[in-house]
Amino acid sequence: MSTPDRSRVIRLTEAQARIPGPAGERAVIALRRGPLDVALSLPLRPSQQTPHAQDEIYFIIRGRGVLVHDSKRDPFESGDILFVAAGIEHQFEDTTDDLALWRVFYGPHGGEVPV
Repeated sequence: MSTPDRSRVIRLTEAQARIPGPAGERAVIALRRGPLDVALSLPLRPSQQTPHAQDEIYFIIRGRGVLVHDSKRDPFESGDILFVAAGIEHQFEDTTDDLALWRVFYGPHGGEVPV
């Protein structure tokens, strides 16, 4: 029986080499552990997202665009972190062709309860 990873390095180059996937997928899972789900995404335009059951964070590796969410339009660029609470409709607009991001789902379904 194998032991699950307790720690490791997740390499951008290794994840990126798996995109596109066999059916043309533009995202690949890099880590799953309990309620944590991390994927590398190289989205194509337009990038329509769907509301998710868990809270979500995007770490922008490269590129830029606009996050449309909660009746707002917020520009983002390389190095930024985007947060979208569970159940919130959102999408990326006006993205550059080189957009790359780590997408992280975490926490309970329905999202964390604000303190």
